[in-house]
Amino acid sequence: MADERARIAELLGRAPMGDFEVVVRRSDGDPAVLRNEPLLPDGTPMPTLYWLCDPSLRSAIGTVESDGGVREAEAALGPEVIAAAHAAYAVERNRAMPADHTGPAPYGGVGGTREGLKCLHAHYAYWLAGGDDPVGQWTNDRLVERDLLPIDAPIRVIR
Repeated sequence: MADERARIAELLGRAPMGDFEVVVRRSDGDPAVLRNEPLLPDGTPMPTLYWLCDPSLRSAIGTVESDGGVREAEAALGPEVIAAAHAAYAVERNRAMPADHTGPAPYGGVGGTREGLKCLHAHYAYWLAGGDDPVGQWTNDRLVERDLLPIDAPIRVIR
């Protein structure tokens, strides 16, 4: 686990802050998506349950975002679909909360977002990990259409 934690720190460019498990890997075995615990070791809420740690996918999605992808996804999917994705994510994250926790809790949906979209990366990580996330699917479709999906990109996990 220490070797993997070091590899993830290398991929992220910093040490991971909390506990996690690798839930999606690239074809070469490298971590692609992490599933974070909802609380950091000091009890601080961690709203981002799924984290994309694959640098080539982060870069590709960054290209989509920089070309107006967040606004485009919001317009294409509509507020009701996006709100439903946030709600499903929050339910999954909240189920992972310790039953005896009495301190601050994570809030919002994907990445802590309360409404609309702010980050395609977190939606894509959730979708890759098997989440029913239309924003993640939309993001994947844009990556494929624009030929931005890396050749050795991970395959979506089906739960």
